[in-house]
Amino acid sequence: MLQEAAVTESKAVPDMLTGADLLLEALKRENVEVIFGYPGGAVLPIYDKLYDSKILHVLPRHEQGGIHAAEGYARISGKPGVVIATSGPGATNIVTGLTDAMMDSLPLVVFTGQVATGVIGTDAFQEADILGITTPITKYNYQIRNIEDIPRIVKEAFYIATSGRPGPVLIDVPKDIAAATVTEIPKEQEINLPGYQPTLQPNYLQIRKLTEAVSRAKKPVILAGAGVLHAKAAEELKAYAEQQQLPVIHTLLGLGGFPANHKLFVGLAGMHGCYAANMGLSECDLLINIGARFDDRLTGNLQHFAPHATVAHIDIDPAEIGKNVPTEIPIVADAKEALKELLHQNALPPANREWLETIQQWQEEFPYYYGESSMLKPQKVMELLYKKSNGEAIVVTDVGQHQMWAAQYYQFKKADKWVTSGGLGTMGFGLPASIGAQFADRDACVIAILGDAGFQMSTQELSIIQEYNLPIKIAIFNNQSLGMVRQWQEIFYESRFSHSKISVQPSFVKLAEAYGIKGYIIQNEEEAETILTEVMNSREPVLLDFRIDPDENVYPMIAPGKGLHEMVGAKP
Repeated sequence: MLQEAAVTESKAVPDMLTGADLLLEALKRENVEVIFGYPGGAVLPIYDKLYDSKILHVLPRHEQGGIHAAEGYARISGKPGVVIATSGPGATNIVTGLTDAMMDSLPLVVFTGQVATGVIGTDAFQEADILGITTPITKYNYQIRNIEDIPRIVKEAFYIATSGRPGPVLIDVPKDIAAATVTEIPKEQEINLPGYQPTLQPNYLQIRKLTEAVSRAKKPVILAGAGVLHAKAAEELKAYAEQQQLPVIHTLLGLGGFPANHKLFVGLAGMHGCYAANMGLSECDLLINIGARFDDRLTGNLQHFAPHATVAHIDIDPAEIGKNVPTEIPIVADAKEALKELLHQNALPPANREWLETIQQWQEEFPYYYGESSMLKPQKVMELLYKKSNGEAIVVTDVGQHQMWAAQYYQFKKADKWVTSGGLGTMGFGLPASIGAQFADRDACVIAILGDAGFQMSTQELSIIQEYNLPIKIAIFNNQSLGMVRQWQEIFYESRFSHSKISVQPSFVKLAEAYGIKGYIIQNEEEAETILTEVMNSREPVLLDFRIDPDENVYPMIAPGKGLHEMVGAKP
């Protein structure tokens, strides 16, 4: 339980200020530049003050779109995404986004309206127990009951969301609190949360233990997760891998934390990871996990995961260490600080030349591949998107086959260029998240890689793209199905395609045109080459409807219950 800070002195002000005034002033002190919000009755006092505010407010067409946009903004900017939703259905519509942000460690500060304090608990119109609903899916949540607590609570919320392992924090604001007035502004206070003290610096003895383990190892690997990116530790990771000549394997969310064109980069691991990465984890004798969760899509069957390895795990969240995989060398710390200490050890690299040669041989013998066809291959499209964007784009995906093809074929050379829904796997995430990413970096080339099914879950957010003329390139991998569901039904359910084929679709091009956005249907490689050359460098939004081979599957693949070494489709 967080301990409230002691009440301190206040200073007089000439005019009456409302709770909404205090809230907006608190947001300004946190340097909030953009809010993704949707008005409703319970938040009207806040929106009345937003009318004169200089903070940019972006109106999504659905609250879930707004919170996914805030996630994309947070992932690229590194700053908290800020969301406002009204009470009841407005608040419950953001539950999926809160869960998504919690699982993927994205900092959000979310304000929900609430019915007046006098009727809370009476099933009043548009009342929902949002604290009870969101307790398991937020890092922390508050309900404001005293107007004078607003500045303190907002300040604490931003601190909690961004420190330690990032995550979403929710603040529930009853309507009468937002409309109440004060004659004094509570004086700004220092953060005082004795029950919340994230450990940033690593234990020196554990660092020494890891250093000694590296010096003895014959087959060491680094597994780099999103924690490297959240800690802004990409340069330290690169320096350490080079110093010790350690091969680097990535989780899905960790892509970009180590350059894909580096000789020590092995590739993506997990269910659809490359052969070299999965075999590297299966055969290693020392596994150094930096900021990854050891989730089931990465590990496969835990009985077969890294069976020969001593496991070291660096993570700022102590709850993750030893949760799924027994860990011999636990290091609770910020990834950047831990890597700095490891670099300072300046130990001699391990004798692992044969191991590096073995990994290189795996890479050469078992690369990603796809067959020739008269139809448009999704892997080829991804290669063209990489080529035409010079590998410099911010890539945002929805969830499904296209997500995996992006992870496999778009080679991320820099950090903070990759936005995807990993832990929750939220369809409908991609389009609004690309909007948030573009607001975070208005000069960037942003590519939204979507499936035709996921795109139809959030098409209404095209209106924001048109309204702000966001130059997002919307690449729809259209196979007229729920692609990954169809793939599993083909492989595991005897091709019984139960409700996974989409026989009726709108014209995506006409839909885009209805929003004032150019659209193209692309049916073969020649058209893809020509049109991408034309549109990729433009500063206007474009929708690209790629009619890909509807029977194409994502390989390699590890079936449920199998180990990483039991890949299918790793070789033609």
